[in-house]
Amino acid sequence: MNSRRTFLQQAGLLAAATVVAPSFAFAKGNKQIGLQLYSLRDELPKDVKGVIEKVAAAGYKEVETYGYGDGKFFGLTIAEFKNLLKANGLKAPSGHYGMDQFSKTGKTDALKADMEACAILGGEYFTIAGAHVDMNKGIDGFKKVANDFNQVATIAKSAGLKFAYHNHDFEFKKLGNTTGYDVYLQETDKNLVNFEMDLYWVVRSGNEPMRLFKTYPGRFPMWHVKDMDKANPALNAEIGTGSIDFKSIFAEAKQSGLKHFFVEHETNYKPDPIGSITTSAGYIKANLI
Repeated sequence: MNSRRTFLQQAGLLAAATVVAPSFAFAKGNKQIGLQLYSLRDELPKDVKGVIEKVAAAGYKEVETYGYGDGKFFGLTIAEFKNLLKANGLKAPSGHYGMDQFSKTGKTDALKADMEACAILGGEYFTIAGAHVDMNKGIDGFKKVANDFNQVATIAKSAGLKFAYHNHDFEFKKLGNTTGYDVYLQETDKNLVNFEMDLYWVVRSGNEPMRLFKTYPGRFPMWHVKDMDKANPALNAEIGTGSIDFKSIFAEAKQSGLKHFFVEHETNYKPDPIGSITTSAGYIKANLI
């Protein structure tokens, strides 16, 4: 493995190259369906190779990682996991990581180690899965985190990566005339900070993804595509069987700036996790792309 210094030097060259490289444009007919591997969190530890093979067989071409630690993805070294993905025709353009150490201490060691792993795996986006906010400080709490995003995004850029933040629902609670999510979008550098919109959490919070696309065009290059059970909104559903109108949302993919999307399913699998993600992929291919 390259030394950290060599990695950062090479990543700097990659960052410069991305300035002139044409960006991938999402278009109808694109078949790069992605899966957030957290959907299979119970299955992966038992049989990483077998589960990844099933992901590919279900029709997925991309995955989003999570759980990197101790130099490994799901018990495999970075090189081993990358080779496993390649053998199954899969790429990992994004991965979920954390930034708590940086937010609390300002130290960047953990961030840079995670970014190195993301880059070696072939990642494009270094995505923060969730950030701690001091809710007692109201808007100022979100502004502090937005400032952290700007700083981490600058570090990511130097490593040849793009920064993205993945939302839940608490960011949409009203803070006077605004929300924490609006604070993030308004207080961050649009040239550095991207957003991975979890469509389920946006809809469940009572908001419309299309309104956000219109207000902040191009800021959402990634989505989590996760449906909502019709009878119980707290539960997920296979894509196309729940209450979210994905056809209307996908119709605005260009305004969103969409480049990658990942199916995510966390609860209420029918008939089981592999069967669930297979059903979702089939609906997406037939109806959305």
